[in-house]
Amino acid sequence: MLYTKRYTLIFILLGISLVALFLVNISLGSVSIPLREVFNSLIGKGASKSAWEYIIINYRLPKALTAIIVGMGLSISGLLMQTLFRNPLAGPSVLGLSSGASLMVAIVILGAGIVPAVGSFFSSSYGLVLASTLGSLLVLLAVLIVAQRLKDTMAILIVGLMFGSFAGAIVGVLSYFSNAEQLQKYTFWALGSLGNLSWENITILWSASLLGLAIAVTCIKPLNAMLLGERYAKSLGINFSQTRFTIILATSIITGCITAFTGPISFIGIAVPHIVKLLFKTSSHLVLFWATLLAGAAIMLICDTVTQWPGSSFVLPINGITSIIGAPIVIWLLFRKKKGVFS
Repeated sequence: MLYTKRYTLIFILLGISLVALFLVNISLGSVSIPLREVFNSLIGKGASKSAWEYIIINYRLPKALTAIIVGMGLSISGLLMQTLFRNPLAGPSVLGLSSGASLMVAIVILGAGIVPAVGSFFSSSYGLVLASTLGSLLVLLAVLIVAQRLKDTMAILIVGLMFGSFAGAIVGVLSYFSNAEQLQKYTFWALGSLGNLSWENITILWSASLLGLAIAVTCIKPLNAMLLGERYAKSLGINFSQTRFTIILATSIITGCITAFTGPISFIGIAVPHIVKLLFKTSSHLVLFWATLLAGAAIMLICDTVTQWPGSSFVLPINGITSIIGAPIVIWLLFRKKKGVFS
């Protein structure tokens, strides 16, 4: 009963924090907008200044919604991977999906000088999304084939890591033969961005991510058994191969889609599950799953808010901020846990 009340309180605080951070995220930026005006605009009453309403609806709201689904998707993907591989360092990129997307984008941007036809075909922003999606899809198919043929789960992890190394090597070779303009363009993409997405892009991103999350929900019950190993899970009547396939599919859909539209965003998928586990002190995925959803969205909103200096048009790269803010927080929480604060 005590733990139930504690969990309920933390969930309520996470929910309130998420709503507050959502409003603050939309309010702050190069032009500060009062929270009341943000709220009125969101409920359809319209801001007192038409310029404010235009900024909110066309720029701030899409970016905030992107931050929420990116935080949710990457955090859940990290939770799934850490449970499947029973490795605290596993994250959404462990299957090589982000590497596949990065490799394809690198071929398009950095390989344009070697094969001009490739660069001209994928020259638009939609072209980069298409290239990234294609790269993630090809890796997904390869991982699913490997998952069907290899019985050892750790072997799948090794295959994903090896593909990541292979993709990194190819990107390195392409970078060597590229000019400064091409390198700068690829660097900007690799640093990640939550802005510049149209409502059509956001609809696709949310639809695909929610599909992946819906698939992931079906794995909540088997995940608890998988923490104790494959043999224990099988002794409880769980179809381990099918569950593993479902987890990989869900993670692939979520990670591939998010990487395609926002670039490879680090830290969130690895750290948020650990933060949630330290807060809730439980291994039950029925609690961890929903807590990770809320915490991931909230932390991503915080990171996105920090990227935009208030009153300035200067915007920091989201990929840098997620690690700069997140890594010290996780280290601090681990030290607090060691001192017995969470016990």
